Amino acid sequence: MNSKQITYLRGLGHHLNPVVSIGNNGLTEQVLKEIELALNAHELIKIKVSGDDRNLRIKMLEEICEKSGATAVHHIGKQLVIYRPSEKSRITLP
Repeated sequence: MNSKQITYLRGLGHHLNPVVSIGNNGLTEQVLKEIELALNAHELIKIKVSGDDRNLRIKMLEEICEKSGATAVHHIGKQLVIYRPSEKSRITLP
């Protein structure tokens, strides 16, 4: 993806509410399943991560993207935004 597409997705993700929350147990199999379901349904999702360790959140974002095949769109504070196109694409990228 190029920077124009990332910027476009970042703008779309700004108004989203988090659909998945990662709690104190971290990135479990159940959380990954929920992320898969949300990506299949919405393509672009926002994830809320609890905890104050920024490096841990970055590692979680990388692991989520690696395991789900998604692209990291945005990471600000405790919010992560990821994108993965589905078979019936709802979002048209510029």
